[in-house]
Amino acid sequence: MNTALQTMPATRQIVHQTSGRRHGPVTRLVSPSDLGELIKPFVFLDHVVVAPNAKTLFDFHPHSGIATLTTVLQGTAFYEETTGKAGEILAGGIEWMRAGGGVWHKGGISGATPLRAFQLWVALPPALENSPAESQYLTSANVQQDGPVRVLVGQYGSARSVLRAPEGIHYFHVRLHDGQRWVYQPPADHRVAWLAVDQGGLDAGASVASGELAIFDDSANPIEVVAKGFTSFVVGTAVPHPYPLALGYYSVHTSPEALARGEAEIRRIGQQLKADGRL
Repeated sequence: MNTALQTMPATRQIVHQTSGRRHGPVTRLVSPSDLGELIKPFVFLDHVVVAPNAKTLFDFHPHSGIATLTTVLQGTAFYEETTGKAGEILAGGIEWMRAGGGVWHKGGISGATPLRAFQLWVALPPALENSPAESQYLTSANVQQDGPVRVLVGQYGSARSVLRAPEGIHYFHVRLHDGQRWVYQPPADHRVAWLAVDQGGLDAGASVASGELAIFDDSANPIEVVAKGFTSFVVGTAVPHPYPLALGYYSVHTSPEALARGEAEIRRIGQQLKADGRL
């Protein structure tokens, strides 16, 4: 009798891990000048774990050329932007701020519950990098979920994000119970793939602990993980950003010319903030 042999596809392998650099309650896992070059359009990731206090965590500072995505996993954060928007992000909520041609914002912790959050920067394509700033806020109830996956950007199964993000990017918040296995097959052109653990740990071919980020190989293979205890993590996959990174202190653009336009606009906004007594 002939037996058909079926082989499972190989899974993506981890090619780099980091625990980042800690500055008080913030651990910088990715910066545009280091790992951002490897996983662009994802060019920056902060993991925030902070006890309650009345202080502003990030005072007014500018951005251009990027979008920031703040994901609150526990506690409550407040924000204020020069788009005119201000408010609070409750646990499970997210804020997408497309800085585009220039914006200033600040934020911190509200309430008596410790704050756990990730802030991601996404490099924008030329059509958006100098566009007018805009932002969207979604409560936990407005973040669609399929199984253990909360879809922050893109889609997974029946769940889709309503954020006005560029095409070709998926960013999920995943929660698994101890021993639970999750296999994710990104679209074939999503050659960029990484994950970062908030709580718990993962076996992803190698062990990834709380507070660590792992970058996967450039392939079309699936990602497979098994939880070690209850585990909360974020995972990002994307079509590679095909542009160079022109870097300012708070800005990331695709060319020196686009960077100069963005920095001119954030200088203008900063001068207005000073004139209004807000800086």
